[in-house]
Amino acid sequence: MGDLSAARSASTLDAAGLIVCPGFIDAHSHSDTYLLLEPSAASKLYQGVTTEICGNCGASAAPLNGGYRMPSDWIDKPYPTSWKTVADYRERFAEARPAINAALLVGHNTLHAGICGYDPRAATPPEMAAMEKELEQALDEGAIGLSSGLAYPPGSAVPREEIIDLCKVVSRKGGLYTTHMRSESDGLLEAIDEAVDIARKAGIRLQISHLKASGPANWHKLDAALERIRAARRDVEIGSDRYPYTAACTDLDIVLPEWATYGGRDAILARLRDPGSRRRIRDELLESPAGRWDRVMVGSTQYTEFRGQRIPAVAEALGMDAVDAVLHLIDTDNLKTGGIFFGMSEENMWKVLAEPYVSIGSDGSLRAPTGLLGQDHPHPRAYGSHTRFLRAALDGKTVPLAEAIRKMTGLPAEQFRLERRGLLREGFAADVTVLDPAALKETTTYAQPHQLAEGVRQVIVNGVHTLGDGCQTGQRAGRFLARQSS
Repeated sequence: MGDLSAARSASTLDAAGLIVCPGFIDAHSHSDTYLLLEPSAASKLYQGVTTEICGNCGASAAPLNGGYRMPSDWIDKPYPTSWKTVADYRERFAEARPAINAALLVGHNTLHAGICGYDPRAATPPEMAAMEKELEQALDEGAIGLSSGLAYPPGSAVPREEIIDLCKVVSRKGGLYTTHMRSESDGLLEAIDEAVDIARKAGIRLQISHLKASGPANWHKLDAALERIRAARRDVEIGSDRYPYTAACTDLDIVLPEWATYGGRDAILARLRDPGSRRRIRDELLESPAGRWDRVMVGSTQYTEFRGQRIPAVAEALGMDAVDAVLHLIDTDNLKTGGIFFGMSEENMWKVLAEPYVSIGSDGSLRAPTGLLGQDHPHPRAYGSHTRFLRAALDGKTVPLAEAIRKMTGLPAEQFRLERRGLLREGFAADVTVLDPAALKETTTYAQPHQLAEGVRQVIVNGVHTLGDGCQTGQRAGRFLARQSS
């Protein structure tokens, strides 16, 4: 950038007829530990992603304390090294040399479970003081804010005041608060009110994660939800993110009644294996609306023959009722079954994506078609979110092209205060994506997710040519993007 009349280059990239733009920023990722295992970051790099925001939905790679247990898809991997604090994680990150940058949020569930355990209760005053101290240390070591996952235990049982007090610590450090809200379905509007109330009382920037109205019975609430957010933005700094798919993805055990999810993995499995508790769980699941299981697909599981299959097909193969098939998978997979839930409206999806404060976040961790991270069955969003949205813009199905690129570059850089990122400007970091608009497409599917996007020709990360002519160069220069001192 700037006056290059006296500059000399070792090589020249021909971008005639191509789109040159800032490297894309995945505003909502779960790649925390996977960046250490698969530093090529192939599924993201081939979409033109050069930066990920990690530590979302209340779960983060650090800090690790006490009895906290990382999510099932992280903990069962063989890591070559260990870590505890954010500072430790930064060191492991530097040693792994990932191909892309990452910034880290501190997960509230990670923090709370490590100090207070998994029982459904609020922190005691001494525990609260310990959490605040741990959070402050993590922020001083480079974390950019706090994330909550209030739909998941133990966060689902904590009072709002605990989140407010922790957010005050983050606010003093200039960080932000991101939230997987307490409800994205029946209690959607109340959950938005809670998130805004937390932000107001803590004086903190708010990011509402993967904004949606889940379940056909709640689709009509989307307009009211957007109005609530627009009104709140008059006095609270609020952003959001969304992926361009109508199916969500999380552990299949999210369907269990709330009372059955507390106490940690061993306690949950004990309930599933106790005949009386299992009958109670089964009875409550049967009260769900008829046909619900038709909208659920099995994701990652040890039963390879069931990957990508809807629950009714799995139930038929097992000779069970649908609800019993679900409980069988959750139980025998030791809570490691992934679920893909088709419960969103496409019309609503495009409405959300058009909102000017909504950036693009995959809500997926990185993968690669081969190796350790190519053996499961993820949601296709891990391979296709940014490509899919940009393709839609190019085809006139959503916002204009320039606005689509802003939602993947300048907007998330501003929302997460990523210094000197998100724009092509003199003095900014050289994160650059070059793509062919005619060739750009996602190839991933729900049935065959491990397929790289096509059409991104060149990717430069921190000035290093990382993807060249559609192939990885072997050079990796990603950095841990620490919170800037307030």
